[in-house]
Amino acid sequence: MNTDHAPATTPSTAPNTPRSAATRLVVGCGYLGTRVARRWLVAGDRVFGITRSQARGAELAAIGITPVVYDVTAAPGSPQVQSLHSLPGFDTVFWAVGFDRASGTTHHDVHVAGMARLLDALAGAPRVILSSSTGVWGDEGGGVVTEDTPTNPSREAGRVLVEAESRLRSHAKGPGVALRFAGLYGPDRLPRLDDLKAGRPIAADPESWLNLIHIDDAAAIVCAVAAAATPRPLYVVSDGHPVLRSDWYGHLAAITGSPSPTWDSSLPRARGADKRVDPALLFRDLPIALAHPDPLRGIETVMRV
Repeated sequence: MNTDHAPATTPSTAPNTPRSAATRLVVGCGYLGTRVARRWLVAGDRVFGITRSQARGAELAAIGITPVVYDVTAAPGSPQVQSLHSLPGFDTVFWAVGFDRASGTTHHDVHVAGMARLLDALAGAPRVILSSSTGVWGDEGGGVVTEDTPTNPSREAGRVLVEAESRLRSHAKGPGVALRFAGLYGPDRLPRLDDLKAGRPIAADPESWLNLIHIDDAAAIVCAVAAAATPRPLYVVSDGHPVLRSDWYGHLAAITGSPSPTWDSSLPRARGADKRVDPALLFRDLPIALAHPDPLRGIETVMRV
């Protein structure tokens, strides 16, 4: 499923005219959210970032992001929720909240109730971009999935993200744009590298498909969606080059000097199962040229960083 392309501008993209500075809110300044925020800062935008931690807030302030210390699971009517009313109106809200298993909350508390409560409290009519996941599908037997493929989540996180997408579509600040990301990889994040180095078996079928997107390309796509005139409410996001797990982990082992991968299909499968993600609609709509279109070469780029 090769999406090598030089996509043309379509009616859904903004014209190539000078842009004025925008005001952005990133909810969850983690691996992806911080990279998106940095891109907006470079573009001259004013960027606010929501985090639960005062210490993390200080780190965000040091790179130019205005920190907002707020817990998305705060109770309705609490001072934390009321504090959101003092924020300015935003042009864009990017929801990229990770799930902390140690927090004592559920996926639903965070991604459905928490998102709705935050949107209720914000002023204005921002474009809301939701970081969702291809985990909304389970094992598709190696089949191709697109925006039109019925969801079939096998895990709680996937089921909750389907509900979060629905909540955003029906919200007064919706329908927004849900981006179903394939697996993110990049510096400090190469899937299962620790297992490879330790010689631990990988719980997967080596001949099943892995779908990926480099973190820098993922951030660029979020910014392109924010800038587009009329994006669709849903896109699947990957680099368009599904790779067999045997090829990915074999290549990763070779270039990191790790033992060759071993497999144990009797173990519970990790996220992803077996499907091929087709992001053709995204690339038809938006003028995006990926910096890392081939995940096997992308590994090599990461290792040189």
